[in-house]
Formats: sequence, C-alpha cells, structure tokens
Amino acid sequence: MTVGVLALQGDVREHAAALADLGETVRPVLRPDDLSGLRGLVLPGGESTTLSLLLESSGLFEPLGEALRRGLPVFGTCAGMILLADRVLDGRADQRRFGVIDLTIRRNGYGRQVASFECDVEVAGLGADPLHAVFIRAPVVEESGPGVEVLATLPGPAGQPDHRRPVVCRQGPVLVTAFHPELTGDRRLHQFFVEMTKEERR
Repeated sequence: MTVGVLALQGDVREHAAALADLGETVRPVLRPDDLSGLRGLVLPGGESTTLSLLLESSGLFEPLGEALRRGLPVFGTCAGMILLADRVLDGRADQRRFGVIDLTIRRNGYGRQVASFECDVEVAGLGADPLHAVFIRAPVVEESGPGVEVLATLPGPAGQPDHRRPVVCRQGPVLVTAFHPELTGDRRLHQFFVEMTKEERR
C-alpha cells in the first residue's frame, strides 16, 4: 500500500523523504486519479490560500473531500492543518477548507515570517524525549472541540502562560501539527501517522 503527499505546493519533497526513510512507498498527488488506493495522505506546509486555489483548479478538492469524509487517514502540517480545520480566522472569504477536525484556527497566529521560531515540544505517545519543532508563519489553535485529542501544547502569549495552545491534535483518522516535522531528522510523528494508517485498515 502507498501513502500519498499532496504535491501542488509546499514541503512535498521533505515529507516524501521522511516517509521513504520509514520504508513507505510514496506517491505524489496532483490529480484526482492519484487518490486511488492510498492508505493515507499528507497535506504539507505551504501557503494555505494558494493550496486552496490549486486544489480547486486541479479538480482535487471535491474528490479529496469525499475521501476524507469516508475516513482516509490524513496528516496536515501548518497550511495542511488550516485546510483540514472546521473553522479558520483571518483567511480569505473564498478560501475553502475540508472541515474534518473540530478546530478553530487563526492563520499566521504566531506572527509573520520574521517571527518564525524553533523549540522543543513534548508530544503524548512519542516517548519521553521532546520533539524539536520548527514554526514558520504558524497557525494558532484558538479552540478545539470535545472530540479532539490534544497531544502537545505550548504556553500562551505573554501575560497568559497558563493558557496553553494546542500544536499537535488528533481526531480519529486526522492528525495535524502547527509546525513542520518534516524539516528535522526526527521521524516519530511521521511514524505515528504511518501507524494510524494501519489502524484504519483493521
């Protein structure tokens, strides 16, 4: 079986390399036919409004949305998280999303490119060692629904350190991160997703 990586824009090669390191067969997804037979799909970081427009122009948006509603496991990072969220703040009025995870997301919530940062994050289910995370124009989770499992958080903004913000979330077959795990050599989140795809086949 094969894991797909949406290949319209963003960190396609980096995600493909991470999955290949784990021994997975990887397929770039550019057209509706590329969805056939996939065990799971990665929606990479990039620019969420551009990805939304490219999903429309490629004819992928509707068939991908249907596959997600049928339970195709999906891993969305940064812009991919925005595309999968139920509600998006500060987006374009015509920006579409799949709405398969009960989150309210604010685009660029951590600031613009110059506000990018790196830090260590403790992720439930990945062992005791923290994961090094790269945040680039990262979205902020403003609200998560009762069906969402929050696997990692960061302290809130200055003056609200106890108001922790989710940065890794899961709801059924949907996994999302506000950061870019593909930009480090740590493959644990990709391995976590690979195991999710196997769970859904049982």
